[in-house]
Amino acid sequence: MDVAAASDPEGSEPGGTDAAVIGGGPAGLSAALQLARYGRRVLVFDTGHGRSTHHQTNRNYLGFPDGIATTQLRDLGVRQLARYPHVRFARHHVIGVTGDATQGFTVRAQGHAWRARTVVLATGVLDHFPHFPDWQTYVGRSMFWCIACDGYENRGRRILVVGHTDAAAGEAMQLHSLTDRIVLLTNSRTNEISSRFAGRLAAAGVPVVHDRIKGAEGAEGTDGRLAAIVTRGGERLELDALFSIQGATPETAVARDLGVRLNRHGYVEVDTEQCTSVAGVYAAGDITAPHSHQVSAAVHEGAQAASAANYFLYPPELKAP
Repeated sequence: MDVAAASDPEGSEPGGTDAAVIGGGPAGLSAALQLARYGRRVLVFDTGHGRSTHHQTNRNYLGFPDGIATTQLRDLGVRQLARYPHVRFARHHVIGVTGDATQGFTVRAQGHAWRARTVVLATGVLDHFPHFPDWQTYVGRSMFWCIACDGYENRGRRILVVGHTDAAAGEAMQLHSLTDRIVLLTNSRTNEISSRFAGRLAAAGVPVVHDRIKGAEGAEGTDGRLAAIVTRGGERLELDALFSIQGATPETAVARDLGVRLNRHGYVEVDTEQCTSVAGVYAAGDITAPHSHQVSAAVHEGAQAASAANYFLYPPELKAP
């Protein structure tokens, strides 16, 4: 297996790279940018997947009054990083990272290996969207996962909340402050909504349909706009937007490989500087918490992780006691 360095993702260089950033979403790009501006050599691993590759338009990130597509934000980030010759991209899926901060880390991906002095994990989460024919077409356009990101634009509209737990019931109640046209569909064999939350839904006039999705109807003449969901039991639920509250799984395979400590929800534990339990390893973005999955939070955490990694890389004589 070849050992490659940041200056040439497919070549080799004895010194390796200062930081391997695993993940090319807002958190990873932000970390790479800050590290680049500290003069560090950076290698970003990006497979082109994740939440920021959906069709969603982000409207709550400061500085974009008309909103910005998350795909465009990624493109702008890559263009910005192109100004720094010491930043390189590797379009590889990382299958493992070994080593430590004393000896250095080895990042392995698809027949290659790279040496790095520090690692920033920005691998995000895998959303559990409801699956039906062409479901990907609707993600970010009329099928959402975040009330903070997309709730405001759907005020007064017909919303279908999909989920079978108290988390879904709670989201339905929160959305009820924006519209009273809400239906909850369990989309599961089981209904795990507690009697307490069921009572709250009933009091708010939110119907609960215990059935599973069979298919969807798109709005005529539109691209990615839902008109109705058809259940296996034969119900046709008209809607303007679907909010999927079926959970997400943090992408922690690499973190577990490194022995990084996870919290009880399965997310990476970090301190206020995005340091993990393993020296020289940092984490940023959705991988660090089950809540507040925002582009603004990811960008902040990426920048903070980069600053912590940069300070870690300084020799002892440059660090304050």
